[in-house]
Amino acid sequence: MKMKSFLLLCVSILLHVNGFAEDWPQWRGKDRLGIWTETGIVEQFPKDGLKVDWRAPIGGGYSGPAVSEGRVFITDFHLDPETKRIDGKERTLAIDEKTGKEIWTLEWPVDYAALMQSYATGPRATPTVDGERVYVMGAVGHIYCSNAKTGEVIWSHDTVKESNAHIPMWGTSSPPLVDGNLAIFMVGADPDGKVIAYDKKTGKEVWRALASNSEIGYSAPIMIEAAGKRQLIVWHIKGVDSLDPQTGKIYWEDPYVTPQNMAISTPVKSGSNLFISNFYGGSLMMELDEKQPGEKQVWQIKGKNERPPNTESIHTVITTPVIENGYIYSTDSYGETRCLKAATGERVWEDKTMCRQGRWGSAFIVKNGDRWFVNNDIGDLMIIKFNPEKYTELDRTKLIKPTTNSGFGPRRLFESTVNWVHPAYANKHIVTRNDEEIIRASLEK
Repeated sequence: MKMKSFLLLCVSILLHVNGFAEDWPQWRGKDRLGIWTETGIVEQFPKDGLKVDWRAPIGGGYSGPAVSEGRVFITDFHLDPETKRIDGKERTLAIDEKTGKEIWTLEWPVDYAALMQSYATGPRATPTVDGERVYVMGAVGHIYCSNAKTGEVIWSHDTVKESNAHIPMWGTSSPPLVDGNLAIFMVGADPDGKVIAYDKKTGKEVWRALASNSEIGYSAPIMIEAAGKRQLIVWHIKGVDSLDPQTGKIYWEDPYVTPQNMAISTPVKSGSNLFISNFYGGSLMMELDEKQPGEKQVWQIKGKNERPPNTESIHTVITTPVIENGYIYSTDSYGETRCLKAATGERVWEDKTMCRQGRWGSAFIVKNGDRWFVNNDIGDLMIIKFNPEKYTELDRTKLIKPTTNSGFGPRRLFESTVNWVHPAYANKHIVTRNDEEIIRASLEK
């Protein structure tokens, strides 16, 4: 038995080192960095499109999939046919990664009356898998920790009923973050519970932080290290906060106000810098103190309004920017792809071919080696090379049909349906969904 265990450990280490197999257990993958390290991935797409291993029916939702230990986890919503977009059931589904067959389903009743009805499609937050447990946050504040193998509920909270949580107008969207023995959620509870950390095994509240006198926003909290400290970075509509992840104590605060509550994309750390961008407020670059937890603003650029050509830097919406070798790459407010100098925010180039050209044009960007896989919001998958000289598209294929109402019709002169879902890249495959199906397609060379 000892020899067998040793051989299994060696195989596991070998697979990890060589990038032969890699799960995607949470929002933007390992450490929320949007980096996919597997090798043996296609250089170009097949002429007839990707080989789809399976398709499975699913309800509505913006949440992306998580993939862990042979299972795909996803959340969705099924409305009550009589109330039409108000009452229904949210679900967590566990699906066999190889076959697409449902393993288990957990469902709970919800009332979407608090949400802006044109966006009351379903859950927003990608599940987070931590070993034998999967954590989910529903669109109206329901938290569930379930056994990843069986779906059995380990603990749960209705944050509205239990903690007087305030639900954002577009729904609770921030994915859970597991750190050590804690499961950390953006809640918006009264009093002083914008962020709450629970014991990940029991669900008991360990600490809460930040006043709930404003919306929590929609951005994912991230963990960074700076000044020799692990810091929990929380971007909400009234500022950016750094917290001690074990106690909730505030290390530093930057009073960066986000107009119209649109704190959506994920903050990006690059070296000693932290970068944030939003639709109405433009971009902010901060420098982190290397001696003690703290920061200072390096530059902040905001256009006259959110419409090009008045946006000098980047006014991103859903797209999480990329910082590479001193340059920032992301989408602007109406779908333009831009390159900025990270040191100054100065624009280097602009391209209009990567994304849908229209309000809130967005994409999800994941690095693999020296190129990026990009999903735009009309369902295309691309392989891109970003560099300060120019935008280079190596290949493109249609991946999935956009089905979600964007909130704006043809009068805005762009597509009224979108696919605002961050896919999972795992085990040489891509897994993604719309409001009708979830699919798994091969990217193996």
